[in-house]
Amino acid sequence: MILTVTLNAALDVTYEVSRLEPNATHRVRAVHRRAGGKGVNVARVLRALAHDVLVTGLAGGPTGAGIRADLAESGIPDAFVPIAGDARRTVTVTTGDGGATVFTEPGPPVAAAEWAQFLDAYRDLARRAAVVVLSGSLPAGLPGDAYARLLRDAAGAVTILDTSGDPLRAGLAGRPH
Repeated sequence: MILTVTLNAALDVTYEVSRLEPNATHRVRAVHRRAGGKGVNVARVLRALAHDVLVTGLAGGPTGAGIRADLAESGIPDAFVPIAGDARRTVTVTTGDGGATVFTEPGPPVAAAEWAQFLDAYRDLARRAAVVVLSGSLPAGLPGDAYARLLRDAAGAVTILDTSGDPLRAGLAGRPH
């Protein structure tokens, strides 16, 4: 099984408009919603390639429920740990000429007790995984070395780290494959 980890899951909302103009009212032609975040997107591709995949991470509130519902509808199993804060959204506005403007929310802060609960669940899941893919940004409240810790706790699985900036620099201490 391939375990994908999305600590800052999102509900991706896409609005289709004819054109985007600052300081104007826009009529939306269509709205699309689906679970997102880098690890979720990795899981979608792996599932399409017929791999056994499980998504985990942190997702709370009504938006988190929407993320989980979309995954279930897509046939992608999840083991998200619920948190008190509402999961983030990303809003993309696409135009008829192929343009796209993206607004990315930061995500809810994660309490220390929620992080501890996730770590317990993660250790169990990682023991059953052949591969662990850790992807995306870190929400507020997590330690800067969160990815390094998860990599060390991956219990012998092949590990892949897909992030950037400070989380990537700190995560390299966990020695991903």
